[in-house]
Amino acid sequence: QVQLAESGGGLVQAGGSLRLSCAASEGTFSLYATGWFRQAPGKERSFVAAITWTGGMTRYADSVKGRFTISRDNAKNTMYLQMNSLKPEDTAVYYCGAGGRILDLLTGTNDYWGQGTQVTVSS
Repeated sequence: QVQLAESGGGLVQAGGSLRLSCAASEGTFSLYATGWFRQAPGKERSFVAAITWTGGMTRYADSVKGRFTISRDNAKNTMYLQMNSLKPEDTAVYYCGAGGRILDLLTGTNDYWGQGTQVTVSS
């Protein structure tokens, strides 16, 4: 069982940046593919980005390509999402997830989820 906890959300103006963190509760974090999802008010949760356990492969939703960067530090059991050039439409609760394969994150069928952190981008 892996417990995940997001942090780093907040209020930022359009064009600004935020870095989200996702800390895992145990050392086996390094064995999981991990990723970020978001859920805007009135919408379903959607995929944002994912990374393999080695960090050697990443995938992004088209809406964030070139603006967001996913990374991880297995020594710290932590994953990050650097968000630049933020837009009001990026406003959402951001969740981190972990699963056995990156495909699990791409399909949203991963086993483990965090509780979410709010990101609000003002225009």
